[in-house]
Amino acid sequence: MSERISTPRAGARGGEGPTALDDDATLHAMGYPRKLTRRFQAFDNFAISFTIINIISGIFSSFGYGMNAGGPRILVFGWIGVSVMVLFIGAAMAEVASAYPTSGALYFSAGKLAKRHKGAWSWFTGWLNFVGQIGGTAATGYAAATFIQAFVALQWDSYEPTVHQTVLITALIIVLQGLANTYTVHLVAVLNRISVWWLLIGLVVIVSALMVMPDHHRSASFVTHFVNNTGFTNGLYGGMLGLLVTSWTFTGFDGSFHMSEETVRATVNAPKGITRSIGYSAITGLILMLALVYSIGDYGRVAGSSAPPVQILIDGLGLGWAKALLLVVIGAMLFCGLANLTSNTRQIFAFSRDGAMPGSRWWHSVSPRTRTPVKAVWLAVGCSLALVLPGWWSHTAFTAIVSVNVVGLFLAYAVPIFLRLRLGDDFHPGPWHLGRWGRPIGWLAVVWILLSSVLFMLPQASPITADSFNYAPIALAAVLLVATVWWFATARRRFQGPVGYGRPDEVAAMDLV
Repeated sequence: MSERISTPRAGARGGEGPTALDDDATLHAMGYPRKLTRRFQAFDNFAISFTIINIISGIFSSFGYGMNAGGPRILVFGWIGVSVMVLFIGAAMAEVASAYPTSGALYFSAGKLAKRHKGAWSWFTGWLNFVGQIGGTAATGYAAATFIQAFVALQWDSYEPTVHQTVLITALIIVLQGLANTYTVHLVAVLNRISVWWLLIGLVVIVSALMVMPDHHRSASFVTHFVNNTGFTNGLYGGMLGLLVTSWTFTGFDGSFHMSEETVRATVNAPKGITRSIGYSAITGLILMLALVYSIGDYGRVAGSSAPPVQILIDGLGLGWAKALLLVVIGAMLFCGLANLTSNTRQIFAFSRDGAMPGSRWWHSVSPRTRTPVKAVWLAVGCSLALVLPGWWSHTAFTAIVSVNVVGLFLAYAVPIFLRLRLGDDFHPGPWHLGRWGRPIGWLAVVWILLSSVLFMLPQASPITADSFNYAPIALAAVLLVATVWWFATARRRFQGPVGYGRPDEVAAMDLV
């Protein structure tokens, strides 16, 4: 039997409050029929964001940058500080997710929360989210391909990794992840459950090995050691750049929001999935960060190596153990890319459902056999491959394209949070809400997103050359320019934001059985 309780007023006490918990009725009230299967339980919804954040993948990919931009002091204390700020972002997003539990997530809620120009707010939020997620899938696949080749090079000395091989392996990874997403949502849910245990057991194994096996560990005071090898003479600036290590890791937690239409009791479980994935990632990530920091041997040699975390494993555990644990890292990256593609697909499905993409009728169709948006899956795969392709000729070109990943995602996160704040007491929260803390937490979230986005677009190494130049501002400007021209040329006349398919009783009749 469905549980129905009245919706709470704005400003009610924080935590969970009463609301309509009938998932289909909630979706119908927002104007959409049910087309996707609700197979995601609370753990499954948490698992997708926890897997996309993926502390093993994020820390192993960016640890070397942090060693040179602030060193242990920023790696450890920066992780703590930025994790808290990201938790504020997640909590503010979770409050919005509870009120609007749809696959459209950020762009849908932006359109609903805006007082004026609903179509424009929704349009730009959706495209920032889309490009950010596509870039995330491409970047994660590329990182996995890089680490796969590092493993092969350790196993066979004669193997010489090349850029072309990296691109080909990345393409194969993304296609295989597309195949996994083509089948039932139940398969994706199972793989995400496995990924959580892969991450947690892998973390325990890596941390335990680093605690027990090395002959030498750094002293407790080593966490205060500061290093600035960025090339910039200003130590404060160099240290601030090191904060990007944590920010790079904490992306993609909107995955729980995008899976709302496939989640049971989505008004509660989706926001819980967002906040829990950030909180557990913050704690487990700090443990892994401390284990790596205290196991650093020759600092200069490790920081100057091609893969500093791998070098730490080799120095402290030996080549055999290092190769075994590198497989754990590679597995984590593959799971991360799979979950990222799943989230990306649901955003495409919802954005197309409202007619915001070319060929929308294709991309929001659902396979009657698998009940998954198969065509949207392969659009996401194709777009990710298109971003990877420039890497065949230039790694700098590839970096320029995927650099918009983090900036695009966080700016997309900021828009609905800002609009919810601007709405004030007219915002009607769902059952999971922050009560009187909603506004201060929301403003902290928006301010941090703006500050960190500026930081992402500043030069990150000196001297500034074609290879070291930060192309994020150019990539972001290109995305916004295309979206703006497109909007004023045609989109503003045909796209007015999220559409409704009729009254609740009318859309209920459209449900796929």
